[in-house]
Amino acid sequence: MGDGGLLIGIVGKPNSGKTTFFNAATASEAKVADYPFTTIEPNVGMAFATQLCVCKEFGVKDNPRNSLCIDGIRHIPVKIIDVAGLVPDAWRGRGLGNKFLDDLRQANVLLHIVDASGSFDADGRPLGKPGMWDPLKDIKFLEEEIARWFFQILKRDWEKWARRIEVEKLDTAEILAERLSGLGIKSLHIRRAIEDLDLNPEKPRSWSDEDLFSFAKRLREISKPIVIVANKIDIPIAEENYERMREAGIDAVPASALAELALIKYTEKGIIKYVRGSDHFEILKPNALSDRERKLFAKIEELLDKWKGTGVQKAINKAVFEVGQMIAVYPVEDPSKLSDKKGNVLPDVFLVKRGTTVKEFAALIHTDLAKTFLYAIDVRTKKKLSEDYVLKDRDVIKIVAAGARG
Repeated sequence: MGDGGLLIGIVGKPNSGKTTFFNAATASEAKVADYPFTTIEPNVGMAFATQLCVCKEFGVKDNPRNSLCIDGIRHIPVKIIDVAGLVPDAWRGRGLGNKFLDDLRQANVLLHIVDASGSFDADGRPLGKPGMWDPLKDIKFLEEEIARWFFQILKRDWEKWARRIEVEKLDTAEILAERLSGLGIKSLHIRRAIEDLDLNPEKPRSWSDEDLFSFAKRLREISKPIVIVANKIDIPIAEENYERMREAGIDAVPASALAELALIKYTEKGIIKYVRGSDHFEILKPNALSDRERKLFAKIEELLDKWKGTGVQKAINKAVFEVGQMIAVYPVEDPSKLSDKKGNVLPDVFLVKRGTTVKEFAALIHTDLAKTFLYAIDVRTKKKLSEDYVLKDRDVIKIVAAGARG
């Protein structure tokens, strides 16, 4: 599909605006209501990472197959999952905690949707008006919950595994990676966490519970980094809380999922024209709007002008390109026409991890392509690329394989 296996998990407490964010990101209608546990089953959908398409650079009209190109902006599909809200002590099984945490096992990056207006308590219960809760508490609680979840899994049979590693002189990172594979954790994540904390990998029995918890916390930060989204920024007090986040060193993305959802829905109806991530929109059918709707869009216009967008697309792009370390690569069959065998111009774009080589990329497209790989061609420079060439963002390449020279 071209998403590079990336899965973004949407997390947060009930009523933080997670499902509205999900609907806005995927333009789908999951159930939305102001009470805890509205989302009982995880919602999985397709959002989009966006970037300037290479079609403008090359001066061509493209016809994408695995993505969209709208006004020169390439929309690249990414998988996104919204699970029910987490409440304090979810790691102990409180609420429906264990089930929801399990649903996030394979997520690579987490988007933490925070109610920056402070309208709901830790359990997602309404407090009557904005400003009654400190959203910075929500940020701390969620990171603590997931770290304790990791710790709980690590602690289970720790003595047995630690003893075996020491007695048999096994590789701690490889053993733990095997144990934690269900969480999407790799040995490189584990090695980095051990190194960052200066733990002794040869003597895991010497690690205290405090060491193990610090290790669990660091492992989460490395394997499932979090992007904080300060949602409901359209509510006045939310801006104050966003500034407090910044002062506390929290790099949050200010957002209004509700504004984004309205823009998407009215674009689908053909009443306005709006491109995801844009800081403006155009009303195409003013007569189709009621007075209430006109006032709504006047407020949204002010929001876009102030924050340079609704923040929803910015948060997704940050999760994909910055935190998720993905890049976009455009493969073509015919370098002169920038097309595939059927003549489709710039038909596909793939998200791959930064550091991916061109031969590894060939394997992602098709295993046989990697087996018969000869070299690749950089369409811009016309230079041949060897198999160990490390791909760059927005590379346009042709892969040449045995039996398919040209």
